[in-house]
Amino acid sequence: MTERNGPQTIQMPGQDALALEFVQFAVDCGVLRFGEFKTKAGRLSPYFFNAGLFDDGAKLGRLAQFYAQRLLASGLEFDMIFGPAYKGIPLGAALSVELARLGRNVPFCYNRKEAKDHGEGGTLVGAPLQGRVLIVDDVMSAGTAVRESMALIQAAGARAHALVIAL
Repeated sequence: MTERNGPQTIQMPGQDALALEFVQFAVDCGVLRFGEFKTKAGRLSPYFFNAGLFDDGAKLGRLAQFYAQRLLASGLEFDMIFGPAYKGIPLGAALSVELARLGRNVPFCYNRKEAKDHGEGGTLVGAPLQGRVLIVDDVMSAGTAVRESMALIQAAGARAHALVIAL
């Protein structure tokens, strides 16, 4: 539990320090807000998480560090990263860069919502989907983006292996 009193933060014993640091970071960036909000799925929520407000290089880089730290600590094995359109694209790209910086270089792919009929065409961009695919997104409310991602990954002959979300 984190209690805020002005700019100070009081951490309660027994809590996950990385998770608390992430929540504090999200609140400080204005990404995590509290109140009453209606989700895309139509449910009421006591918080709103807008990853679009990780809107500069420093914030996005720090966010990628949180994802990478948690993934590396988990020991989860995966062969590549998939960032679903739209918010998953910069998240997956930033995570891929951070993992490479830490010595774990993995391929990255994302999708377009609309198929492109010129250039390379199609809906998939980046490395070919193969092996155990880690899906990276910001939040999950109804699970629609994840289900769509899983279908794309399976259609490409790869396996949706795990999902990592910020909140």
